[in-house]
Amino acid sequence: MLDQKSIQVLLLGPSLKVNGGISSVEKLILEHISSDIQIQHIPTHEEGSTQKKIWVFSKALFQLIWTLLTKNIDVVHIHFSQRGSAFRKAILTLLIWLFRKPIVLHAHGSEFHVFYSRLSLKLQQLLSWIFCRCSCFIVLSESWKHFYTANLKLTNKQIIVLPNPVQLPAQMPNRFPTEQVNFLFLGRVGQRKGAFDLIKSFATLSAQLQACSSLILAGDGDLFEAQQLIENLNLTNRITLCGWVNPQQRDVLLAKANVFVLPSYNEGLPMALLEAMGWGLPVITTPVGGIPELVNQLENGLLVNPGDIKQLSEAMKSLIENSALRLYLGNNARASVASLDVKNYSLYLSKIFRTLQQQKN
Repeated sequence: MLDQKSIQVLLLGPSLKVNGGISSVEKLILEHISSDIQIQHIPTHEEGSTQKKIWVFSKALFQLIWTLLTKNIDVVHIHFSQRGSAFRKAILTLLIWLFRKPIVLHAHGSEFHVFYSRLSLKLQQLLSWIFCRCSCFIVLSESWKHFYTANLKLTNKQIIVLPNPVQLPAQMPNRFPTEQVNFLFLGRVGQRKGAFDLIKSFATLSAQLQACSSLILAGDGDLFEAQQLIENLNLTNRITLCGWVNPQQRDVLLAKANVFVLPSYNEGLPMALLEAMGWGLPVITTPVGGIPELVNQLENGLLVNPGDIKQLSEAMKSLIENSALRLYLGNNARASVASLDVKNYSLYLSKIFRTLQQQKN
């Protein structure tokens, strides 16, 4: 039997050094993709000054052109979000389309709907026309599929719903009932992910409940503003800001936590939420983006409305007081994301690449 021809894929997206969910997905793809698929990653964005961002994108543009001219690329896989990312990836998409290469567009933007609604009609039409040149358009949930088909006029044939992957821990911590409850937030500290709402909600807990609980916020963002809020509420002994954490530090926090909280206003399908559920944690989160397709009230988590301080506080109170509920929701959370294991994800993505290669040939 002849060896299956390897598939040459270009992966375009943020630098692997960038903190965030898209980079996390890129790393998982590069680590777990099938051995017959060869992936070359071209970073299109890095954090820093405007000058640095322009330089990185310009370099990516020239590297892309050179690669398309000199190598037999089968598929180009492009990750994008909103605002500048959408415009940068539109330029790249148009260029790759001119080279007649199959394009996979992978939508991550938690606020793409807000960004798109604020564009002029002509810009909306232009972005729609360019994105419709793709062979495959990956979205994170059914709700996002509905948005992109309705607004960008993509066809059902083009769109594939593929939730983000999760790398399940090889060994689960023993989550025995405990009187001390540790709440954990992972993500960019700021308004969009509800970090300030979370701090305020913790502050409304009774002194008795605060005494048997703690809150850790791990992530970059508006740390100075968050620290000021914590100090003003006299919670420095109960709430800890630890900045951005690497994967090893993240796993330590997940192992020690009892509840994960992410009260976001807008989301795609957050990696941090999937990781927490994979670690068997009960979650308190909001029904935004693709989250309500994964988290069901009182089945594998608790859902609260974005910005509702009282509701969030009540949810935290219920999980401090009810250890049986914590364990029940956590066990179900783990089971809910088992199908999203990165091994299954990689097999499905590999199948997409093979199909597009065959269509190209």
